[in-house]
Amino acid sequence: MKPTVTTSARRPQLDVSTRIAAPAPIVLKAFFEPEALTAWWQVTRSVTTPRILGPYVVEWEPTHFRDEILGRLGGVFRGVVMQFDPREGFFVAEAFWLPPDGEPIGPMALQVTVRAEPGGTLVRVFQSGFEESERWRRYYDVISHGWERALAALKSLLEH
Repeated sequence: MKPTVTTSARRPQLDVSTRIAAPAPIVLKAFFEPEALTAWWQVTRSVTTPRILGPYVVEWEPTHFRDEILGRLGGVFRGVVMQFDPREGFFVAEAFWLPPDGEPIGPMALQVTVRAEPGGTLVRVFQSGFEESERWRRYYDVISHGWERALAALKSLLEH
């Protein structure tokens, strides 16, 4: 199943989902293990603790190209794990993107849910938080495509 993305015209948010032929606990583990995060999300460093009040921090190398509004991409995404259930998913609050150049974007919330289904797992990534500005709207445009690619890479990693 191809990842699907939805955004609201008034208040952008991210809602991406895909089915992966792997057990839910394995899928969820891939969001917290450094080696897996490097393999499917191309992070260079991470500190992620799957428990209440654990950190959720991932870092990417800055890109060589510059987005006309956001500047270079990459940088750090950081937040605090507020809920974690190994059978259902996790919720990160007080999340911010710290780009290599420019001011942080946030606060945001990130929720990842996993649901066991026959033959695999439905994975849903939901991200919200918004202030009316060209930067925020561009941020959601960019991450929508990024999450599509990332979930396709996660699916490939766990299915092969």
